[in-house]
Parts: sequence; structure tokens; C-alpha cells
Amino acid sequence: MDKLQELTQKLYEEGLAKGKQDGEALLQKAQAAILAKARKDAEDFKVKVEGDVKMAAQQAVQATRTDIENLVVSKVVDGTVDKALANEDFIKGIITAVAQKFSADEPADLSLVLPESLKSALEPFVKNELGKLLGKGIDASFSKKVAGGFKIGPKDGGYFVSLTDETFKDLIGSYLRPATKKLLFG
Repeated sequence: MDKLQELTQKLYEEGLAKGKQDGEALLQKAQAAILAKARKDAEDFKVKVEGDVKMAAQQAVQATRTDIENLVVSKVVDGTVDKALANEDFIKGIITAVAQKFSADEPADLSLVLPESLKSALEPFVKNELGKLLGKGIDASFSKKVAGGFKIGPKDGGYFVSLTDETFKDLIGSYLRPATKKLLFG
């Protein structure tokens, strides 16, 4: 009986030891797999974050360049255009040239919208000089919506030519932007 008990005890201990050994091996494999997955996930996350940071940096640089470009163009254009399009003699010269072109190409009565701020200076010119020069009717109105420049077109037409401060700034700005960008950033 002692032998049987001794043999049972020995088998139990060997089985237990074997089970413990197998369990530890499985545990080590599982820990290695978990560690490998964690390293891979961390590397993938690092690559993704680096890509996102690089993209954000490029976008920030581009946005900053665009802001600088807009500031330079705005500084160059705004004051000059505002001053020119508020100058009565300049406006008179341009209106005369545009109105004569309309008169020659499409004889028609014209409608003209001018800045309210220049009404006292331009109203006599439009009624007297421009009307005589064109030999056609010209209907002028003054609007607070037009800060500088003018809008002109046939009275009965569905279109007009706009040379307001905003349209002129957009036009000049579109030509200045590429040159400014090259000057600033190479």
C-alpha cells in the first residue's frame, strides 16, 4: 500500500510539475504575444501620429504663407485702390472712357451707379459734360453700397460693367498674388 501510495504521490507530483511547466510555457508564449502586439500597435500609432503631425505642420505652414501673402497684397492694394477710386478726376476719366466705348459699340441709354460720397462732385459732371459728350441719355444714381468706383451698363440691358473698389481689388490682387508668393517664398 505504501508503494501504491508512493507511486500515486510520484505520479501526482510529476503530473503537477509537468502541468506547471506547460502552464508557464503557455503563459510565457501569451506574454510574448501580448508584448509583440503591444509593440506593433505602439509602432503603428507612432507612424500614424507622425504622419498626422507632419500633415498638420504642412497645412499650418501653407495657411501662414497664405495669410502673409494676403496681408502683403492687401497692404499694397487697399490704400492705393481706395485712394484712386475716391479721386473724382480719376473716376471721371474712367467713366468717360467706358461710356464712350458703350456708345460706339452699342448705342444705348446708359445707367450709372456712383458712390454716394462723391455725389456733389460727380453729379454735375454726369448731367452736363458726360451727357453732351455721349449725345445719349445717361441715368445716374448714387448709392452708399458703392464705396468707390462705379457700375455702368445699358438701361434696358441685363448686364453691367462693375469697377468698384471691391472688384478692382479682386482683379489687381489676382495678378499680384503669384508675384507676391514668388517674392516672399521663392
